[in-house]
Amino acid sequence: MKSFGSKPWMLPQPVLVIGTYNENGVANAMNAAWGGTWDMHEIVISLAPHATTRNLEANGGEFTVSFATVETMVSADYVGIVSANNTPDKMERTGWTCEKAPNVNAPVFKQLPLTMECRMKRKIDESDTGYYLVAEVVNVLCDEQYLDADGNPDVSKMNLIAYEPVAHKYIALGSVVGDAFSCGKQLK
Repeated sequence: MKSFGSKPWMLPQPVLVIGTYNENGVANAMNAAWGGTWDMHEIVISLAPHATTRNLEANGGEFTVSFATVETMVSADYVGIVSANNTPDKMERTGWTCEKAPNVNAPVFKQLPLTMECRMKRKIDESDTGYYLVAEVVNVLCDEQYLDADGNPDVSKMNLIAYEPVAHKYIALGSVVGDAFSCGKQLK
């Protein structure tokens, strides 16, 4: 095997869109790849100083996290490479529409199929370069067109994308290949 040294190559990484309101109630979004499940009802995201981190402070730590899709890839990438600090019409350029989340003071972007309403619980290792944000998932919202026959979110309908950090690419997530907590029973 070839050695590459220490790299943050957790494969694949979700393409997370973090939604906040600024101090004037204007919606903002940023793209973050370094995040995941922390506990049963919590997530963790690594954040550097951004307009989003200021917005979190201004709104009591409330925000949304949505997942980018093949159809929203360009606009999701855009909100990650352009700062609201320098581009006041950033959100208009995405073409996204938003509404206020029902349980937190943060936007829900209608073009993104699944949204978690979140509330900051704590920061870890805060420094000049950022911090790890641990947040409680207050509620999950899913556009009804992405529900299965039982009324649950059907991820296979969403065309979600993942970030591939080795080559800096987005990858479309594919089809179901097995049943978790079940297919391994074949080896019992």
